[in-house]
Order: sequence, then C-alpha cells, then structure tokens
Amino acid sequence: MDQAKKRIVERSRRASRIREKIMGTAERPRLCVYRSLKHVYAQIVDDLKGASLVQVSSCSKEIKAAIAGKKESKKIDASKLIGEAIAAKAKEKGIEKVVFDRKGYQYHGRVKAIADAARSKGLKF
Repeated sequence: MDQAKKRIVERSRRASRIREKIMGTAERPRLCVYRSLKHVYAQIVDDLKGASLVQVSSCSKEIKAAIAGKKESKKIDASKLIGEAIAAKAKEKGIEKVVFDRKGYQYHGRVKAIADAARSKGLKF
C-alpha cells in the first residue's frame, strides 16, 4: 500500500474509533470538522435525528470575501472565521453546548483554529 492510501486508511480508523465514543444529541449536538487540501467544513449534527442543524464552509461567499485580500495563512484565517461563524449560527438556533468531533485529524492547525474561535464566541465543549 502506498503512503497516501495508508494515511487515508489510518485516519479513517482513528475517525471510527472516535465516533464510537462521541454521540450528538438534541441537548448537546456534535460539532464535526472536515478539512480537505483547499477547504475546511464544519457542521453541527444531531445524531439521534440524523440531521445537520448548522453548517459553514470556506466555500461560502462570506468567508471567501473575508480572506480574499490576505497573502499568508489563508487556510488558518478561514478556519478562524468558520469557527466564529458556526458559533454565531449555533447561538441563533439556541445551541450553547456541543461535542467536538475532530474526525481523526490532529488537534493542531486548522482544526484547532476552528475550535478556539468557536470557544471564543461562546460555544462550550
């Protein structure tokens, strides 16, 4: 197995181990983060209903417009904006506490930026 496939398989195994322990409920939904090479996505999910309550991504027009003039660290800046936006939208829906699901990614860089920004805007996890 080549290195790229091995990395993907290992991350998916870590993600499944994490998902065995984490469950989003109506009182405390799951804040799930996905990152690709270009974009970052975050959504708040109620696993009992199987529904996404709030979602924000770096593909959205607001986030793209906010980071358009930056030259360095666009990805981390976008992640911070996504964390702030997801917290604001969650507050509008009446969500204050969530469970953080990092999907097998290291708690570092863009994933940490989303978590820290969401916490700074009042989301508790």
